[in-house]
Amino acid sequence: MNGKSEGVRMGINLLSAVILLVGLGTAIFVYQTADMDAGGALGYQIIGGTIYPIMPENTKIYKHDLEVYGGKAAVLADDFRRWFNGLWHGKTLAFTIAVLAIFASFVGFFTARHLPSRSISDDGAENNRNGTS
Repeated sequence: MNGKSEGVRMGINLLSAVILLVGLGTAIFVYQTADMDAGGALGYQIIGGTIYPIMPENTKIYKHDLEVYGGKAAVLADDFRRWFNGLWHGKTLAFTIAVLAIFASFVGFFTARHLPSRSISDDGAENNRNGTS
């Protein structure tokens, strides 16, 4: 194996490990410091000793009005938009960061593992198509 390709492979593996460690560390920090945002809540409901905010977009009236004006597609689009926006706030941001870090480091490790290696037989003389050396 060529020393240069081995160095590139080690560099990519090191970068992937750093991405994984920093990403997971950041995710843990965000999870520990994040609080659930309840801005705009209509009220609160206590279930099993836990307090849950009642958001206006989770009421049946809101869903009904949205379906009347835009149909089922509007309800689905609104649900998707709220889910996607929710990925970037509070504790769910920590899970988003962790998944992105794991994915990015996996891509790096996979790339390093499948780097083409140059061996001595790849110098071109033995691989001549017309059979002459």
